[in-house]
Amino acid sequence: MCGIIGFTGQAPALSFLLDGLRRMEYRGYDSAGVALCGASGDRLDIRRAVGNVSELEKAVAENPPDRSARCGIGHTRWATHGAPSERNAHPHVSPSGKIAIVHNGIIDNFAELKARLAATGHVFNSDTDSEVLAHLVEEAAGNTLAEKVMAALTPVRGTYGIAVVSCDWPGVIVVARKGSPIAVGIAGSAAMVASDPAALAGRAERVAYLDDGDVAILTPGSFEVRSLANTPVDRPASPLDIDPAAVEKGGFEHFMLKEIFEQPEALENCLRGRLLPDEGTAKLSGLRLGPREMASLCNIVVTACGTSYYAGLHGVYAFEQFAGIPSRIEQAAEFRYRNPIVSPDTALVSLSQSGETADTLAAVREAKRKGALVLSICNVVGSTIAREAGRGVYLHAGPEIGVASTKAFLCQVAALEMMALLLGRTRRLSGAEGAIVVKALESTPELVRAVLAQNDRIATIAEKYASANDAFFIGRGYQYPAALEGALKLKEISYVHAEGYHAAELKHGPIALLEPAVPVVALAPQGPEHDKTLANIQECRARSAPVVAIATESDPAIRAFTEDIIEVPPCPDFIAAVPVVVAEQLFAYHVARLRGEPIDRPRNLAKSVTVE
Repeated sequence: MCGIIGFTGQAPALSFLLDGLRRMEYRGYDSAGVALCGASGDRLDIRRAVGNVSELEKAVAENPPDRSARCGIGHTRWATHGAPSERNAHPHVSPSGKIAIVHNGIIDNFAELKARLAATGHVFNSDTDSEVLAHLVEEAAGNTLAEKVMAALTPVRGTYGIAVVSCDWPGVIVVARKGSPIAVGIAGSAAMVASDPAALAGRAERVAYLDDGDVAILTPGSFEVRSLANTPVDRPASPLDIDPAAVEKGGFEHFMLKEIFEQPEALENCLRGRLLPDEGTAKLSGLRLGPREMASLCNIVVTACGTSYYAGLHGVYAFEQFAGIPSRIEQAAEFRYRNPIVSPDTALVSLSQSGETADTLAAVREAKRKGALVLSICNVVGSTIAREAGRGVYLHAGPEIGVASTKAFLCQVAALEMMALLLGRTRRLSGAEGAIVVKALESTPELVRAVLAQNDRIATIAEKYASANDAFFIGRGYQYPAALEGALKLKEISYVHAEGYHAAELKHGPIALLEPAVPVVALAPQGPEHDKTLANIQECRARSAPVVAIATESDPAIRAFTEDIIEVPPCPDFIAAVPVVVAEQLFAYHVARLRGEPIDRPRNLAKSVTVE
């Protein structure tokens, strides 16, 4: 779970590599490094540093490498094997010093391979699994670097996205993929590679995405893709549709705040062209499902991890309310390992912002083996889950650079609501009822804007609670997933211990922890269970716990219990989580800001979880 970048062409490589690493720093930031292959091809220049990319830039300034080098690879790391240190930072180098590799993923049998290599005299200089790959490539047979890489990967079990350079083959980068994303790009006389296509925005004219088992050979201005068996593979390149401005802060203090404020436009992009008011339904062409096929579905299983899991739980409520289809949510890793019962009339809906989440991808593959209809909801075009599912919905939320997801969550909720609406219209939902849902979904961008207008007030409320070390979030119905998501946001970026609960569960144990130092964020917009949530708030106040209420504007009942109220516009209960979650995002953001935490890059977290 880290960032790979590579460049070969007629221009100096170093600035490209450093810029690419900065763009991918959200993927891993405990250490970083580059390997440059000089024009003479007689040596590799390696620079590595502990910490973020700025530390690497200092190391480069203090000990300049060959700035004329036109080929190189770089890496920003999120530790799996070995503590953050310079010796464990990538790139890793072969014993001769002629080969350097960068690696994302986990080599499952690295201990076995390392022992075998050590027995023949290999000496290792790191605690990582990745270093084994550099040693394997060096000792492998082959007339080209690509052949050596192919041979080296034969005994490897696990996941990898790798890039390899050698001073014996100047100007050549070999990349390979199994379970970890890799994109290769072309622009004029340059070829480039990245584990995240956003790093190539504004640099690559066309991009191709590798599949598992692919090996790509990059030379200045071109690339070819082959299989591990060294047979040609066709991976056509297409234009890269990412605005370079989307990966810049645009005047905001943090990417997360920028992305929170981008949510109205993200929702508009997600909904655009998909709602049919006159018919009271939605059009989701990517599902490739006809009315008869939709009407035959008897069960829906939603599978995801983290924030996507909470969006999926919201979707389960919508599938049952609108379509009357029995639905459940499965944690993706649990689905993967517990041999779930899946029938041909089951649809598995997989959610992943990146489209590369390892456990969710494995769940997709397991469901396909069991004969389920597999659908995906992803944000990244060309991602592995989207391609393997073959049917689904792209969010069009735009890139997310902040590790804590914001735009993607709201757009996942919108996509799931549209999917539930579409399924409902093949079943029990009338045209008039569908039109109400359509109108509500169309209103979501303005609902979000109304909450964003309260940013200053939310910051003021956050000041009162920024010193808290514990917090609870409670909600009922559609607000229960929102409570889980609000607690996750607070703990992710502020390191405050926060728990989300169904409001009815509060008195079944957690209420024992309530005291004046433990605030409760109560999600209480007007809706079917509003009165019961107010009763839960009374229980909290009776234990002297302060309450922050997120409630419908001008709700007189809520003012009897707290003065710390964040107001949301009136709206139907099935979309009320949209403005509520935005309020939670801003609250978490300001708490983290006041505590001085690194909001965009929280410790120990990575944006795309591509390992188990």
